[in-house]
Amino acid sequence: MGIFSFMKSVGKKLGIGSEETPPSAEDLKKELDSYGLGTENVEVEVDGDKVVVKGEVADQSIFEKAILAVGNTMGISKVEATEVKVAAAEAAEPKFHEVKKGENLWKIATKHYGNGSKYTVIFEANKPMLSDPDKIYPGQNLRIPELD
Repeated sequence: MGIFSFMKSVGKKLGIGSEETPPSAEDLKKELDSYGLGTENVEVEVDGDKVVVKGEVADQSIFEKAILAVGNTMGISKVEATEVKVAAAEAAEPKFHEVKKGENLWKIATKHYGNGSKYTVIFEANKPMLSDPDKIYPGQNLRIPELD
């Protein structure tokens, strides 16, 4: 698919990782698998502050969530996912939104869908990485799925 950019200085801190020292590939793989997304056939490599994700996932939502699960980690500035195959269909280019200061899911839904009450679509699309719709932070990237 491509290379996706993230804010290196924000996100979940894993192991001994920091903005200067990214987490290990093992720590990132463990974090990714902890969400139970279906990423057993995905490999994670760390190259400086870039993560390279390879393997196969069942569908587009798992593909997008895998990118966000490793990218929204402190010390990671890029995720390369050119070698990830989506089994169910041709992988589409994901649509992500970087949270800005002062934004909430309502404002993000209004921007992308023209209707703030659709914030639940964004919240559900970002589970299990999001556990509460009020717990988003500037610099975090979120999936913005197409409306049915």
